[in-house]
Amino acid sequence: MRYDDQHGRFNYCAPANLSMALSYWGWQGNKDTVGPVIKPEPKDKNVMPYEMADYINQNTDLGVVVRVGGDIDTVKRFIAAGFPVLAEKGTYLRDLTGVVSWMGHYQVITGYDDGEQTFITQDSYISPDHIVSYEEMLKNWRAFNFTYLIIYNQELEDQVLELLGSDVDETNNYQNAARIASDEIFALEGIDQYFAWFNRGTNLMYLQDYASAAEAFDNAFAVYATLPQDNRPWRMLWYQTGPYFAYYYSQRYWDVLNLAQTTLDAMQSDKNLEESYFWRAKAKAALGDTSGAIEDYRTSLKFHPGFGPAIYELQLLGAEP
Repeated sequence: MRYDDQHGRFNYCAPANLSMALSYWGWQGNKDTVGPVIKPEPKDKNVMPYEMADYINQNTDLGVVVRVGGDIDTVKRFIAAGFPVLAEKGTYLRDLTGVVSWMGHYQVITGYDDGEQTFITQDSYISPDHIVSYEEMLKNWRAFNFTYLIIYNQELEDQVLELLGSDVDETNNYQNAARIASDEIFALEGIDQYFAWFNRGTNLMYLQDYASAAEAFDNAFAVYATLPQDNRPWRMLWYQTGPYFAYYYSQRYWDVLNLAQTTLDAMQSDKNLEESYFWRAKAKAALGDTSGAIEDYRTSLKFHPGFGPAIYELQLLGAEP
């Protein structure tokens, strides 16, 4: 695998890690090859796992699966079979203001040492061959529902599907992950319990049980309110938008509006979160504010040119992008 760091670019964690993961399979590009595609707005705050998967499917001859609910054994199983694991996790890093705070991060896991209980990772922010303990990995991975991507040569697809086991079926995967989250809710406290409640909501949302998902998110935000101010993961909706889906499809449109506004207000500048504008627009449209919805959809496109969902919604409203 060719190491690629994220430095010298704004929030280039996703392009750098995707570049590294692809290079293992002989891909010849780099972070500046994938960056303009998965991050068309240079100051975009985040690249979602599905956007990375879309790049692989549309621009390479490789295959990819995205799954949630991973664990130590999952990682070891794939690495032992020759498949690096691209994981999405939380971490504490120094931001552009000089403050150390929680944010999302990608990391490619390339090896493990059971004797030392550690993983070898390629960390685009820190260094190549960065050592992370199993315990630390699980704690930080929990913040993103234990999400991971497996990239593979197409002729190895059957092997990948076999390694997934019961998680090969996506519905079953979300059901398994929902059970993991439910068990963790009652075993954890503080910020870890917040992440467990959030994960339960995310998994139920994907299972289209929107009312139960909304209830789980309500519980997550209740725990969030009890956390010390400097320990709150206030960037959470930069990376995961499950609450928007759950509240919107439970017809809790005012909750969607309030959540989007709170997320945008927390950003002092560069309020370029296309998803927050998009969901605020959908809530406005549902509440009869068509002109406000059109304005927000267009703002969403400003921060993510070509963002398909926003274009589609504008077309439904008979408006030009």
